[in-house]
Parts: sequence; C-alpha cells; structure tokens
Amino acid sequence: MPQTPIIIDCDPGVDDAIALLLAFASPELQILGITTVAGNVPLALTQLNARKMCELAKQTDIPVFAGCPRPILQALQTAEEIHGKTGLDGTTLPDPTMPLQPDHAVSFLIQTLDQATEPITLATLGPLTNVAIALIQAPHIARNIQSIVMMGGAITLGNITPAAEFNLYADPHAADVVFRSGIPITLLSLDVTHQVLTTPERLENIRAIASPVGQAAADLLSFYGQLDCDRYGMPGAPLHDPNVIAYLLQPKLYRGKPCHVAVETASPHSIGQTIIDVWDATGKSPNATVIQTADAEGFYQLLTNRLRTL
Repeated sequence: MPQTPIIIDCDPGVDDAIALLLAFASPELQILGITTVAGNVPLALTQLNARKMCELAKQTDIPVFAGCPRPILQALQTAEEIHGKTGLDGTTLPDPTMPLQPDHAVSFLIQTLDQATEPITLATLGPLTNVAIALIQAPHIARNIQSIVMMGGAITLGNITPAAEFNLYADPHAADVVFRSGIPITLLSLDVTHQVLTTPERLENIRAIASPVGQAAADLLSFYGQLDCDRYGMPGAPLHDPNVIAYLLQPKLYRGKPCHVAVETASPHSIGQTIIDVWDATGKSPNATVIQTADAEGFYQLLTNRLRTL
C-alpha cells in the first residue's frame, strides 16, 4: 500500500511512547526518523526513551536524533509529576544498544526536508522547539512539509496553567513561529484528548495482549495520568499524543473545523495559551484545522488492534 512519509518529533513521556508504538504498528506510515526534544523530561531522557521504544518494538532501523535541550527563550520546564523521573515510570526497559544518531535533530529535519522528493508530514508530540528552529534556519523547507499534525493547546482550559496546555506552554515562542509559518496544521488539543480516556476496561484489553509490547504499554498506562484522574474526576487518564498518529491513520475518527490560532507569548498570566477563533470573531483567515471531537471507542479499538501486531 502507499505509505505516508512522516517524521515524529517527540519528548517521551508515556503518551509519546504509546504514540510511537502505534506508529511502529502501522504499515501505512513510513517513519523517516524520530527527533527528540526536551519536554516531559530532559533531552538526555527523551532521546534514551525513544530508543528504548524502538528496541521494544524491534524497530531499530528507524534513526533517532537528539534535538534542542531547552526552549528558545524560557527556562526548561518538565512534567515528571505525570511521567515519572525516567519519563517511562511504570515499567523497566533495558538501556538501548541501538545508537543515537550523531546529527542534531534540527540538522536532520532541514536536510531531510530539503532533499525530499515528495512532501513529508510532521507528527509533533511535544514542544515545537526543533521544528521552529529548523524553520528559522531554513524557511524554504516549509514547501516540502505536507502538513504538521500536532498535539497541543486548548480551546478552553489548560493543564499546566489555567490557560495553557503543557506542550505549547513549554515553548510558546516556538509554537508562535510554527503557527505563523503558513504550513497546513491540524491541531488536536486538550479538548479532544480529554475525550479519549484509558478506562479500566480499555486498559485491561491492552494488558490482555500476550506480548512484551502489550505488557509494557499496560504497565506504562497504569502509572500514567493518575494525577489527571484525581484532578478532573475522570474514570481514566486522558491519552494525548497517540491521537496524532490515530488521526493520520483514521481521520474519520475525528471532526473539526478551520480556525485561526494564535499563541500568547507575552502575558505572564496566559503565556502559551492558544487563542482559537472558533466562531470567526476576528475575521482572520484560518491557519489550522482544529479538531473538536473524537471517537474514543474507535480510537482504542485501533490502538489495541495495532499493538497486537507488534
């Protein structure tokens, strides 16, 4: 079947790890490389965790690159309270033997996009530092980006501040660069991912997969998101980043509309907030397709069925 060439930019992180597994299990996707950035945990751990997931899924031919160790302007802020000190708390995976690629992630992005013979999709699961720096250094690469499908932002309420979602709050200036780039963007925000909950029944379906991948995924998800369950009173933890991969595989699971999206970069009260013009109040041209609803049952069927193949 025809494959969609993608680069996954991520900060693993439990939900990034599950997103990587879903991508590995999807022959529709041609993963050209995995670029990592500081976010959920520092860069030394995000690049290590990405390689751990490659080895768990026996996908050691996919190159992994380390990128930016901090945001463009702000100090680094991480999320160990959600993902644990290692970023993959809940399971213990051996240190990887596959090498980290010597090139910087930004260099890989620029070179790969510059030399692409067909447009490439960027699946972004963390802060947008790597992508923004690549666009600043080599703006011409935008012409070879088919689209950016990202998890980030919020239509309504944030999760790291009252206004902002973590990925875009972690580097709002990078997010501003990306949203001003003119590249087609699909945004899956907290308002969508909070519809996609790992309930006990869904978790048990994953745990019932009789494989190392299924066991590791279930262990990670058992640890992950308890803080969110307690905070929001949800029957299960919201599963954020895998929605990017699921959208690429089955976009009919999601519904949204074109909107103008701006990112706040100045206010100390709302920095990192996505101002999403759902009702065209500003008259500004849309710069993103903002997803508003998800078929959670269809998502978990897709995820569970694909994990069984690894």
